[in-house]
Amino acid sequence: MTQAPAPPELTPSEPQTQDAPKAPSSTQTKHFVLDTNVLLHNPGCLYMFDDNHVVIPFTVLEELDKFKKNNDDTGRNCREVIRQLDKLRAKGPLADGVEWNGHGGTVRIAFASKERPQALREDAPDNRIISVALRLMDEGKNAVMISKDINVRIKADSLGLPAEDFEAQKVDSDRLYKGYAELDVPGELIDRLYEEKQIEFEAIEPHLTVEYEDGSTSTIEVLPNQFVHLRNALDDSHTGLARRLADTDHLIPIHAPRKPVFGIMARNVQQTMALDLLLDDDIKLITLLGTAGTGKTLLALAAGMNKVFTEQRYDKLLVARPIMPMGRDIGYLPGDKDEKLGAWMQPIFDNLEYLLSTRGVGQQVADSKPIEQRIEQFKSSGQLVLEPLTYIRGRSIPMQFMIVDEAQNLTPHEVKTIVSRVGEGTKIILTGDVAQIDNPYLDASSNGMSYLIERLKGSAQVGHVTLARSERSELASLAADKL
Repeated sequence: MTQAPAPPELTPSEPQTQDAPKAPSSTQTKHFVLDTNVLLHNPGCLYMFDDNHVVIPFTVLEELDKFKKNNDDTGRNCREVIRQLDKLRAKGPLADGVEWNGHGGTVRIAFASKERPQALREDAPDNRIISVALRLMDEGKNAVMISKDINVRIKADSLGLPAEDFEAQKVDSDRLYKGYAELDVPGELIDRLYEEKQIEFEAIEPHLTVEYEDGSTSTIEVLPNQFVHLRNALDDSHTGLARRLADTDHLIPIHAPRKPVFGIMARNVQQTMALDLLLDDDIKLITLLGTAGTGKTLLALAAGMNKVFTEQRYDKLLVARPIMPMGRDIGYLPGDKDEKLGAWMQPIFDNLEYLLSTRGVGQQVADSKPIEQRIEQFKSSGQLVLEPLTYIRGRSIPMQFMIVDEAQNLTPHEVKTIVSRVGEGTKIILTGDVAQIDNPYLDASSNGMSYLIERLKGSAQVGHVTLARSERSELASLAADKL
């Protein structure tokens, strides 16, 4: 492989130029300076900048050294980055820059100058990392600071240095796929849907074009397993609900279940959509998005208990939640694994207790035993398994109804790890609220759940619904609307 021309080496003893920074050309090859958190977020980011130059400050290597012994995903990502750098080192000196793709893209290690601007005089890791990018900019190079730390980006920007978040794997959260579309159609089309039990997709095609007040138009796309809420253009009370059958050009009518699903009935149209996906064994992966109180976790648990305990379609109901952040050891809590999990799994226990109470299943499953004892009975029989996501790596999970709650706190890499554990016959449901993210390096656009929804939408085995209305209580609905 042809090695790219070596860029000038930055050594600690080399004085910083005092001349005014040279203005880079807009077409000039960029030098992306990566912060430590970017490498820990995605170890493959070294190769995501095409024919540009990736610059790793020496301080980043020192910070990586602190994470390499961790037994969580951060440690694994750290070790993967170190292995990749070691492979590149075998091709040439990293201080000079090593070409990896044959198109001019290089990876190199750079040092911070001892003579830093007054604002960066404090000997902090972030300041040394930023100073590497400033040094490149002073040399007239098109330098860009890449960091998932907002404060680092603010500091860099205040010094006149272009700074960006790591944009790969980000999606437009404002235009996130909802899983359904709303159409105004003639009333005859709605009647035909329920009379004939299906209609051709071409029957709604003339109604997919939306015209706006300024005269512009757009076409609504209806993907496989996407729902269509049909409304009579002349009568708002005349409605219908259909789903595009996967790998076909047909729409089938959707009805709410006539009997409660483990004591649960759909309270709105989005919950009807969710239950339709949850009870369809041909759909293997489902994502349910919604704010607090919309019922996403309760619906998933009710469907899972129905499929495992009543229909015996699956061997186990596996419920997992990320210990925030994912991979954090739960050993600091007293007791055995179940006792340690109690605090993290309490929201799941709350839903299970509701489903097993008279307010839930009622007389469907008559049992005089206390609710806690019945939950323990399901757990001891192996039909109900509650686990942290810490221990899921390396496993294969066949014939299980698997629920991953609070999935918005996972990175795209972690979501890929989880979904790739799914074995033959397993159905997996991910629930979450992208407006409530606890991971400090994720947001509504960069979290793994949003990424999964956008990348897998339209797949034959995948379904998604965004639940919009809170059904927890009148007070919860009021708080969600007004607060």
